[in-house]
Amino acid sequence: MKDSLIVVSGGMDSVTLLYEYAERIALAVSFDYGANHNAQEIPFARLHCARLGIKHIVIPLAFMKEYFKSSLLSGGEAIPEGHYADENMKSTVVPFRNGIMLSIACGIAESNGLKQVLIANHGGDHAIYPDCRSEFIHAMDSAMRAGTYENIGISAPYTHISKSDIAARGKKLQVNYAETWSCYKGGTRHCGKCGTCIERKEALREAGIDDTTEYEC
Repeated sequence: MKDSLIVVSGGMDSVTLLYEYAERIALAVSFDYGANHNAQEIPFARLHCARLGIKHIVIPLAFMKEYFKSSLLSGGEAIPEGHYADENMKSTVVPFRNGIMLSIACGIAESNGLKQVLIANHGGDHAIYPDCRSEFIHAMDSAMRAGTYENIGISAPYTHISKSDIAARGKKLQVNYAETWSCYKGGTRHCGKCGTCIERKEALREAGIDDTTEYEC
């Protein structure tokens, strides 16, 4: 039964979720919010949705780039290098990004007669991103259910697992991770140095997947 909408960026996590729940997904939504890497990510989201026969739409959120402060947004400060655990990675937080996107996704889901919104936040996000933590997901789920006639909820099955665990699932699903994007810098190739690149390398290695990503270093 196709009763779900998925928020899909084109990165490793959401593409894995797309494949894992493909039989239930009626609509996939990407958000173009002015991030450095949107132009690299979104085409991959489109590619995988087309491959799976899932309708895909892109919602423009240009106001976020204009009014929000984050190094992730184009025109912001330089993307820091180093592991996600490092304090400097907090500059990549886009304030309440998931709250905004889930609110829009909820409205689109109810408008299309769908029952739940899928999101691919995972355990490795928790230290840096408040709107990826289980407390936030539970609170947002309650707000969405209270605010819709159709009791629209959130399904976030990766909340308590690592990116390596996600990659392992993707391996079983035969997801081609070369057709995903992680790097926050928005170049033509992955930089290999920012938090998402380092996390990507670690996850693929730990899952026993041959990493064919083109890195600058």
